[in-house]
Amino acid sequence: MMQAMAFFNALEDHINKNLAFVAYRKPDENVIKAFLQKDKQSYTTTDFSESGFVFSDFCGTKSLLIPEANSEVISTEYKSEKPATETSEYIPEITNTEAQKQHEALVAKGIAEIKSGSMKKVVLARKEQNPTQLSVLSIFKNVLENYPKAFCYIWSHPESGIWIGATPETLVKVERNRFKTMALAGTQAFKGTIDEAAWTPKEVEEQQIVSDEIVQKLKDFKVAAGEINLSDPYTVKAGNLLHIRTDISGVLDNDNLSNLLESLHPTPAVCGFPRENAKEFILKNEHSDREFYSGFLGEINLKQEVKRNSNRRNQENQAYASISKQSQIFVNLRCMKLTEGKAEIFIGGGITADSNPAAEWEETVNKSYTIKSVLVN
Repeated sequence: MMQAMAFFNALEDHINKNLAFVAYRKPDENVIKAFLQKDKQSYTTTDFSESGFVFSDFCGTKSLLIPEANSEVISTEYKSEKPATETSEYIPEITNTEAQKQHEALVAKGIAEIKSGSMKKVVLARKEQNPTQLSVLSIFKNVLENYPKAFCYIWSHPESGIWIGATPETLVKVERNRFKTMALAGTQAFKGTIDEAAWTPKEVEEQQIVSDEIVQKLKDFKVAAGEINLSDPYTVKAGNLLHIRTDISGVLDNDNLSNLLESLHPTPAVCGFPRENAKEFILKNEHSDREFYSGFLGEINLKQEVKRNSNRRNQENQAYASISKQSQIFVNLRCMKLTEGKAEIFIGGGITADSNPAAEWEETVNKSYTIKSVLVN
């Protein structure tokens, strides 16, 4: 493990050379890990059988890969210098009324489509551009300090550009043949305590739709061998927002990570339900290309040594360990794409028949504050 300064210097060197790399920290951890690609070749994956780090778009048409075998893997310990409050201090200078009208009209169109019967839910997103004077790595450090409970990353690749994010949502975690995923939906501002959160019928329904759809897709793709287990819904905090979450787990019927990802992505939390109708509506009606926003990213098929429980009297067993293959993949939410002096921020929300266009606009504004806070010192 290297010193933090040397670690960030290595990232900056890769940026200057326009070489692909990813650096990331998992929730509630202090170690940042990076894959620094050694060559300029562009790698992709379609069956997700390789080992490395994957970055996939919303449409599922491109999955960029930084292969472990073609990378230098480095890490450093990085402790936040700020209190772990995850509060946002970003104050907007002016309300963009044109963007507001445009998004509210999009939401109204989505509501009308839902009431026509073709969908039960659709997630509609918008993009806004924000100036910033901070360097790319300064923004990444702000993300690390502001969001200790999120999956924080910086991804740089000649084909995608530079992306930074702090996502609260796991798509799936696989260890050997066991998988864990979650249904996350409903949004409200955090106002002091999680226990006092009150959810409206619309938000409860939205979260139930997400849970039901994920379980159904897992069954459709025959991913699980045996029962699929669900926890009761509970409230979780992500940044300055609260969401409703249900944990879902099971045993894989085979070793096919590709089938598992295809069954889960895009989830109702980023697309809608039924998936095919919602996705078609999004691609036809949203005003900007989502690119890698609401896609997924993370480690695939990395080998990890797992020491077995042993009896102290048996020294031979103490030295024995097994190799476990693990994948941990996150939904690319609360993210931005960075260009010179500018950050493109992607924000969205779930729409049902009971949605209100003005309220949905306000929800995207609240979500934007969460990530825009990292653009200023």
